[in-house]
Amino acid sequence: MPMHDWTRVTAGTFHDMHNAWITELRNALNGGALPEGYYALGEQRSGDIGPDVLTLHEDTVPQPSPLSQTDDGSMIAVVDQPPHVSVALEASSDAAFYLAKRRTLVIYHATGDRIVALIEILSPGNKHSQRTLNTFIDKVMSALCEGFHVMVIDVFPPGSHDAHGIHSLIWESLTGNTWQAPSALPLTLASYRAKEPLTAYVEPISVGRVLPAMPLFLTPDHYINVPLESTYMAAWRGVPQRWRRVIEPS
Repeated sequence: MPMHDWTRVTAGTFHDMHNAWITELRNALNGGALPEGYYALGEQRSGDIGPDVLTLHEDTVPQPSPLSQTDDGSMIAVVDQPPHVSVALEASSDAAFYLAKRRTLVIYHATGDRIVALIEILSPGNKHSQRTLNTFIDKVMSALCEGFHVMVIDVFPPGSHDAHGIHSLIWESLTGNTWQAPSALPLTLASYRAKEPLTAYVEPISVGRVLPAMPLFLTPDHYINVPLESTYMAAWRGVPQRWRRVIEPS
């Protein structure tokens, strides 16, 4: 199913889709995408950060073996199979200098299990003002500083506060370098590996494009592919016909 144009609907309508997509992502991760010993929770609040999907590791369970497979919930080794994305950006060696300049937030979880990764889906509220956008960037930066891998999903085009897209702001905060997405592909899927040198795996897309699977890192050297397309389709099935007619005009 091609990506829809969510600028056609109200913020509340996308919020409903946003919540449904979070649930479907959680279901897919817990339904076999994550290896043994890992699990995902939706809409958790950990310290000052409230991620959409939180991936945790049970410290009481042995670390799963990092097999290079994609169909049985095993992790994939980067050295054996690099993530398949359009753009892979590696931060220069001085990225640690920029990371050190950011404030660090300590993140806790009530269960005591170890956080390893976050998935964030941007909403119109995140881009409403410079303040709300800065809050989102700080949240991503703080998570990376704590060693948590992050996936960011932005299905809205750049606005007045993120003229070159959300990844451009994150990357500049990380490295001091600028990056600009192709104008024909204004929507952004990005996965950040919290390892020196920090690496971003970016897939620019557009309305009408099918969502590719994106890497979510569970360790600095191993990842899984998250099924964005199937989870998006599952969430889309619950969108009311009243708003489908707006999003998909004949």
